[in-house]
Amino acid sequence: MATAITNIGTLVTNDPSLGQGPLGIIENAAVVIDGDRIAWVGSSSKAPPTDNRTDAEGRAAVPGFVDSHSHLVFAGDRTAEFNARMSGRRYTAGGIRTTVAATRAASDDELDATVARHVAEALRQGTTTIETKSGYGLTVEDEARCLRIAARHTDEVTFLGAHIVPPDHADDPAAYVDLVTGPMLDACAPHARWIDVFCERGAFDGDQARAVLTAGAARGLTPRIHANQLGPGPGVQLAVELGAASADHCTYLTEQDVDALAGGSTVATLLPGVEFSTRSPYPDARRLLDAGVTVALSTDCNPGSSFTSSVPFCIAVAVRDMGMTPDEALHAATVGGAAALRRTDVGRVGEGARADLVLLDAPSHVHLAYRPGVPLVSAVWRAGVREV
Repeated sequence: MATAITNIGTLVTNDPSLGQGPLGIIENAAVVIDGDRIAWVGSSSKAPPTDNRTDAEGRAAVPGFVDSHSHLVFAGDRTAEFNARMSGRRYTAGGIRTTVAATRAASDDELDATVARHVAEALRQGTTTIETKSGYGLTVEDEARCLRIAARHTDEVTFLGAHIVPPDHADDPAAYVDLVTGPMLDACAPHARWIDVFCERGAFDGDQARAVLTAGAARGLTPRIHANQLGPGPGVQLAVELGAASADHCTYLTEQDVDALAGGSTVATLLPGVEFSTRSPYPDARRLLDAGVTVALSTDCNPGSSFTSSVPFCIAVAVRDMGMTPDEALHAATVGGAAALRRTDVGRVGEGARADLVLLDAPSHVHLAYRPGVPLVSAVWRAGVREV
């Protein structure tokens, strides 16, 4: 049965052919949902007859947010680490290693419940497509089970065995890379779509990252990469060279890095929750946008450096601190995220797209940045089903 959502005050379609400006905004709009797809978009006065109708009462509507970078399969808590960082105190506990130990010790049911809780939390805030990674197991068995659990909740699953070198391989990082590219990849590839690596000082260098990503690609996994978060490095240019779907973080970029991104298809995924939660410098989104780079905004939801599942929060921070306009930030959190996942069926509102729609308790999408921290999401449809 088809459903028409009518009397939408302003509708962001992300299709300039449907409405005004780059966001394709239609005023006094309607959307018809048939099954899990959008069947019609246009003026509310011209909406075709349907079995069901929902009156938006003048609220704004936007595409469902696409969060293309998160780490939801974990156990434990790093409140003490965050509290010390925010209080200016030195903290010497294990960071990622603390989460690895807790995750290894957790049961499948505990891990599954954590993922389910955070996916539901994100959905309530308008996220209808979410990617998540392994990376807190770092053994063959634990990485494979983390991916199996993640795949129960999303189709966008990433193998991140190369997150850090675990303590049990600290004296022989090369042996750990061999494990990641051999037995671990064999066990994990059937459960993932993507392969990722943390290419950074203290983690994996350019040669190690290349080995991991090329091995994954040979097994049918598409590369993405954590790049240039803590300082300049080879990650961004390696991503472009290998045709990675995205280079994530992109905080410290040279002119050559920006030029490489502008000349390739790799999306620059920016994660403002990290800088907010670590008091680090924000990436310069304005520089990337002005160069013509495709930019995505995502949460990087994880227990250590960015424990937020809120895309609206990230939009507000990007507008306030990263040089983005409200239109650009929303575009990055929808179309940009879809591009980072190489999806054309999400991040937009148009005929044939998946029926993902967010109704805001506001007259305009600009309120996402204008009213930071306010729970503006009043309804969410995901694949044609009203979930919120």
